[in-house]
Amino acid sequence: MSSAWKVAYADFVTALMAFFLLMWILNMTPPETKKGLASYFAEEALLDSANASAISNNALINRTDKLDLSEAKMSELERSHYIVARKLKAMLMQDGILRSASGLSADDVGVQLRISNDVLFKPGSAEFSPPALKVLDDVLSILREYNLYLVIRGHADSEEATGSPYPSGWELSAARAAAATRYLAEKGVVPTRMRAVGYGDTRPLEPGNSVESHNRNRRLEFHFHRPDAMAYSIVY
Repeated sequence: MSSAWKVAYADFVTALMAFFLLMWILNMTPPETKKGLASYFAEEALLDSANASAISNNALINRTDKLDLSEAKMSELERSHYIVARKLKAMLMQDGILRSASGLSADDVGVQLRISNDVLFKPGSAEFSPPALKVLDDVLSILREYNLYLVIRGHADSEEATGSPYPSGWELSAARAAAATRYLAEKGVVPTRMRAVGYGDTRPLEPGNSVESHNRNRRLEFHFHRPDAMAYSIVY
């Protein structure tokens, strides 16, 4: 018993060394990497706070990693929706910056990916930033593999078009949605499988004029849905 304190002391010294090593590593880590790590562990980054309860109870999102698709009793279309949700979720998990500026949700019609304009486009323009090409190539891969249709919705906040070549958020949001659609069409997606819609600032996720509101409201949405839903107003 007299030497038991030595074991406890050795454990304490080991833990202390590990702590200082962790502090040193964090101090040497670039800010961009820290931001990516922080967003990786923030599970709520994948959820729209305005619809958190609906999404958190949505099996299509939460069970994508656990569902055994070989045994699940579902239609081929439902199966494809699960797989698309799984692929989109994996795409977001691999990129901390992208994940922190995105959202993933589902409904009875399909699956929707939302990404901030700040990540996809250069300020006040419809010109893609480097991360946008990766996102579009992932979207392209899904459309090539599955018989799903796509609506791309552009949203711009009330100030995003200020100082840009576009007279208002209507033109800017429409140009961004059209640019994404054109990219996919030029890569071989049949144009009749896609729609591009610009909403300007008419459909905010978060009302108000705060910086946080603007950051959430400036976005591009990719809504993958079944072919027969193209005529439904819900997809727009």
